[in-house]
Amino acid sequence: MTRKKQLSPELKAECDAAKALFVSKKNALGITQASLAEAADISAAAVAMYLNGTNPLNAKFAAVLSRQLGVPVEKFSLRLAKEINGLRGSAETDADPGNTAADIVRNMLARQGKGLTEDARRRLLAAAESPDTGQLEVDYYRPGAVGDEVWIAHYDVRAAMGGGQIPHDYPEMLQDVRVSPQHLREMGVEFKEHFHLKIVTGWGQSMAPTIKHRDPLLVDISIREFAGDGIYMFSWEGHLYIKRLQWMGGEQISMLSDNPRHPPQTIRAEDTFIQARVLLVWNANLV
Repeated sequence: MTRKKQLSPELKAECDAAKALFVSKKNALGITQASLAEAADISAAAVAMYLNGTNPLNAKFAAVLSRQLGVPVEKFSLRLAKEINGLRGSAETDADPGNTAADIVRNMLARQGKGLTEDARRRLLAAAESPDTGQLEVDYYRPGAVGDEVWIAHYDVRAAMGGGQIPHDYPEMLQDVRVSPQHLREMGVEFKEHFHLKIVTGWGQSMAPTIKHRDPLLVDISIREFAGDGIYMFSWEGHLYIKRLQWMGGEQISMLSDNPRHPPQTIRAEDTFIQARVLLVWNANLV
């Protein structure tokens, strides 16, 4: 397994300082890693990786930690304090009453629009420069022709069916998939709300033939705890996996691969952070 590169001494020192502040204040404030995760809209595993120095702190988490602990960001990261102040300065520039809508959009595109296509940039600017129209034509967010069709987000997060992938804290949406919840239920897929469903991509060969390399997978992100034997997407030792999980008792779980070339592993439940349960392989294999 490829191990993640260690942080630089400077970035590790930021994590250590943040953790020391968290440990010193958590009892008095009644804060836990789980409550931090909820406030930051990330997983508890991601919080642990920040505080333990596995992943570098970023501006979003630093701002949440600062607010939750009641301390300035400067207390643990001068680097991020400057970054956050710079973002605030940019926001104040955008809010200048002398700026037109087109000026604001241009500023935003200059800072954050590198990943957009030229056509997307053109359409955003055209909408800002044409206040009479007041809207963009975004065909792929319109309701489907069938009455109950909905869009399911497809996330750029590769969950490994093998050695494990370093998980992204903030997966980027690639595209949406339009489906009928009624049709999914008729296929035997069980879920409570369609907005809990997401599409992710499996990566590797250890779950073949059930899940092949690069198969799209329908997952339910509302399932964040072990809910019976099945295939789950989960974090373990800082990596993201898609495997079968089987409860063994004694707070232990068996991590199983469908490919017989990959032997089972026993892992501790407290070290396993379930992100979602896999409901369907997008080649119509129900799991």
